[in-house]
Amino acid sequence: MAAPQRLESNCRMQGHVVPDDILGTLQETPFEPSRFHDLQNKLENTGYLFFRGVIPENNIHQARREIFQRLHEVGEIKQPVEEGLFTGTSDRKARIPDLGSFWKSVSEGPALRRVSHGNQIQRVLDTVFSETARAHDYLFLRPSVPGRSTHLHYDHPFFARGSQRIHTVWTALGDIPLMEGPLVVMEGSNQFDDLIAMAQGVDYDSKDTPLVQLMDDPAELARQRGVRMLTADFRAGDVLLFSMRLLHGTLDNQSPIGRTRLSCDVRWQPASDPVDPRYSGPEPTGTTGIGYAELNGAKPLNESWHQR
Repeated sequence: MAAPQRLESNCRMQGHVVPDDILGTLQETPFEPSRFHDLQNKLENTGYLFFRGVIPENNIHQARREIFQRLHEVGEIKQPVEEGLFTGTSDRKARIPDLGSFWKSVSEGPALRRVSHGNQIQRVLDTVFSETARAHDYLFLRPSVPGRSTHLHYDHPFFARGSQRIHTVWTALGDIPLMEGPLVVMEGSNQFDDLIAMAQGVDYDSKDTPLVQLMDDPAELARQRGVRMLTADFRAGDVLLFSMRLLHGTLDNQSPIGRTRLSCDVRWQPASDPVDPRYSGPEPTGTTGIGYAELNGAKPLNESWHQR
């Protein structure tokens, strides 16, 4: 198998420059349902599957308009809303009495749910699992303004109850070029047994969100392990499917025009496995027990937030 292509960029992560020789391109995966064994083998070997254009572009644009219109109404996104340009200010707290309920309503918008839980992605997960898949109802919607990134982490501590076959589905809700902070995964980190053991040892029964950040400078971790940080210029409707054992985060959003990067992620599992009640049902409580109020997205876009 050919090595991922090298990228040329001026990327940063957590404020640190990511040298070009540390960056590599995610391997694209053709979605061929008849070759599901190949998909399963690749997922086991690399920890991820990168599908281009899974979601119809029109569906993505409808979801994007729906979300950014709600954020425009609280003074955070400029017109035209589809551009996702950050105003730098917010009226959210002045207008919204319950920020958690507000974010729940945004996260349950019908256009967004047609993307995150619709027939197209259902077909992909049914194929990968070789059985009927089920999505968690709880959705992580992530509008990221310039200057923000998500630190490297493993998902296992947050979703380790219930099924042991849970996978994350990350969807680009619009084009996300390198300078606007797309997802990045650490090559081969699904085989970093020492770090995985550390993550699996986190007390996920705690009401406190566990800290799983591993290093201030991700590029230094990549050099120490002799691997690269894999990413891509994502396009609207692209999907990255990955396991709980893959180290991932996002590049810094360095949009020169103030564009808000928009993505969502949902956990999927075989429907036959036990389901974690924290993330299912009409009123999911989430990791810490306070529902959608715990998420970064529930905070006004002009406020700082913890990096997960």
